[in-house]
Amino acid sequence: MQRREFITKSIVGGLGLMTGLTLKPGQLLLAKDSQGLVDLAAISGGEPEVMFRAAIDAMGGMKRFVKGNQKVLVKPNIGWDAPPERAANTHPSLVMEIIKSCYEAGAKEVFVFDNPCDEWTRSYKNSGIEAAAKEAGATVVSGKNESYYHEVELPRAKSLKKAKVHELVLNSDVFINVPILKNHRFGGQITIAMKNLMGVVWDRDYWHANDLHQCIADFADHFKPHLNIVDAYRIIRTNGPQGISVNDTALMKAQLISPDIVSVDTAATKLFGLDPASVSYITKGHSNKTGTMDLDSINIKRMKL
Repeated sequence: MQRREFITKSIVGGLGLMTGLTLKPGQLLLAKDSQGLVDLAAISGGEPEVMFRAAIDAMGGMKRFVKGNQKVLVKPNIGWDAPPERAANTHPSLVMEIIKSCYEAGAKEVFVFDNPCDEWTRSYKNSGIEAAAKEAGATVVSGKNESYYHEVELPRAKSLKKAKVHELVLNSDVFINVPILKNHRFGGQITIAMKNLMGVVWDRDYWHANDLHQCIADFADHFKPHLNIVDAYRIIRTNGPQGISVNDTALMKAQLISPDIVSVDTAATKLFGLDPASVSYITKGHSNKTGTMDLDSINIKRMKL
């Protein structure tokens, strides 16, 4: 099978999660009681900012998560010195729209940062996220200043007993995690919301040397974001997490939103075409009761634009 044919078939298979039934444009499919709060919104077929607005409305609006006068941290993936079309980082249009939504909900301050793998000033600039965040009114903070990180003990952890965590995670009222769905050669084939939290700590080398998947699960159990927004507009299919060229990417035009980090990673892994049970940090997160892999037990709203 040719690579392009493989990518096309994988996306078509994965989108079964998004549609399930044939829907008319804009029609919603509610999995559970329509009177209950939505636990996970899955949307496809639009531009990043349009999908976000529809999905967050389905979740009850940003005011469900952000209250007046609160300090909000928006944490995208800004790990790589790459332009948006490479899909190595969260889409800047999505980041901008999230920030705007936070201010509309009454946020006092919105901050954006990541601890990039590549040189941080180039990653911030060339990803397009720095400019987009500033245009939306956020304060963009360096993730490469060790003085911003403070050691925290993780008493329930099995492997990661302590971590140096960025003070914005510790001091913000609301923590919004905005990963991009993509292939990862060393991260259990895939990186999404749980693994994106590695960008808020200083001492990542310890994680890699001491059961990476358990460390990811340990950290997610102690520092649960209030909301996880998975960017699956354009994804890296091969050579992740940074990719080599646009040829490594595929246009999926999808997005997933949930306060449950395990559920959103489970859904995103299925969307990618993988079995979530094969991704150790997801199963460990489920075992820890950080969240649930049982998507049939939660209230899901599916939308196609």
